[in-house]
Amino acid sequence: MKRKISWLRTIFRISVALLTFFIAFGSFQGTNIPLINADSSAKTKKKVTITFWNAMSGSAANALKQMTNDFEKTHPNVEVKIESQGDYSALQGKLNSTMQNPSNLPTITQAYPQWLYTAATDGQLVNLKPYFDNSKIGFGSIQRSNIAKPFLEGATIKGKQYGVPFNKSTEILFYNPDILNKYGVKVPKTMAQLKQASKEIYEKSGHKVVGAGFDALNNYYVIGMKGYGDSFTSKLNFNSKDSKKVINYYADGIKDGYFQIAGAQKYMYLPFTNGKVAMFVGSSSSEQYIKPTHANYAVAARPSKNNLQQGTDIYMFKHASKAQRTAAFEYIKFLTEPKQQLYWAKTTGYMPVNNQVLKSNSYKNLAGTKVPQVVSKSTKNMFTMPVVKNSNTAFVQLNQIMQDILTHPNNNRNQLIKQNAQKLKNAWNQ
Repeated sequence: MKRKISWLRTIFRISVALLTFFIAFGSFQGTNIPLINADSSAKTKKKVTITFWNAMSGSAANALKQMTNDFEKTHPNVEVKIESQGDYSALQGKLNSTMQNPSNLPTITQAYPQWLYTAATDGQLVNLKPYFDNSKIGFGSIQRSNIAKPFLEGATIKGKQYGVPFNKSTEILFYNPDILNKYGVKVPKTMAQLKQASKEIYEKSGHKVVGAGFDALNNYYVIGMKGYGDSFTSKLNFNSKDSKKVINYYADGIKDGYFQIAGAQKYMYLPFTNGKVAMFVGSSSSEQYIKPTHANYAVAARPSKNNLQQGTDIYMFKHASKAQRTAAFEYIKFLTEPKQQLYWAKTTGYMPVNNQVLKSNSYKNLAGTKVPQVVSKSTKNMFTMPVVKNSNTAFVQLNQIMQDILTHPNNNRNQLIKQNAQKLKNAWNQ
């Protein structure tokens, strides 16, 4: 009897030891234990439907549809409903109005991180790091995803990887080589050279051709201030000497006629393709709108040291089921694969987010696009916008402020700057 009790105690101790070992091992390995680091450690096996809200149009919408069809062929158990909400403003508005009823939100959405700051704070988003780290449905780690670091950093909110980079771009210089050659002007490499080149074109053309313009006025200001070491935060002084230098550079050019803003036309590629403007600084994705016009154009790196990382990411909402989350990440991962990224870049003009593609000769030598030639130089000192409370509201307000100042270049500029400094402050503090 004593031997039997002793034997049972030995078996019990061994069982406890083994159980402790496997628990510890499972915690260490993480991705090999179901539902530890992600909602599922296995690929989607049952039929599941996910919805993807986006604002893609034209060639980008067609490319997204094609990639989605390719994904569904290789993942027959997953149906992806692509639901376009129109443009970015409509998408943001739809997201904001639906946040009050989370169950009506999509599985995933295209968005700028600033749009979703409150959603992240309220716990409505899924932290995607466990999915990145999962070796079965993800990459094994964020580093192994091979997604460019600046893009990944731009998709973080409050230090967490809530987003996966999607349609990315940065600013470059588009110019008409015929106009520059006609007036003996070299392609500018600095902001000082851009100013001088624009003056020469405007004067030599008898004031018929404007030298240059900038597409996004808030981008123009933020990049300009970065050159003085200031980031776009609530601490930025809009009424400072450096701020006035950035504003006056553009405003003086508009006043004298050699610079212009898009104004009612909204985008600088319109007066550019009509031959009214010789050069403009805008998103690299602008090429997809220039090419159909058959206007002669060439590209160069933005004539500044710093450049802004632009574009949206894909975010996942917590209301989604575990199966939907797994399927959604499989879909997102598919979109970042080299083959898809090269197709996306070729079709849309957006930059690949995958490092392997970004640095490949296949991308640099893509036929039918000129953007890859200057991406390397344009992204050398690329930075991201801080994602903090009210940053989106302030950034939108900044665009309106710059519009107000630049459409009235002959008014009392110091007074306008002072008045708008308070508006910007109010936007940050609302």
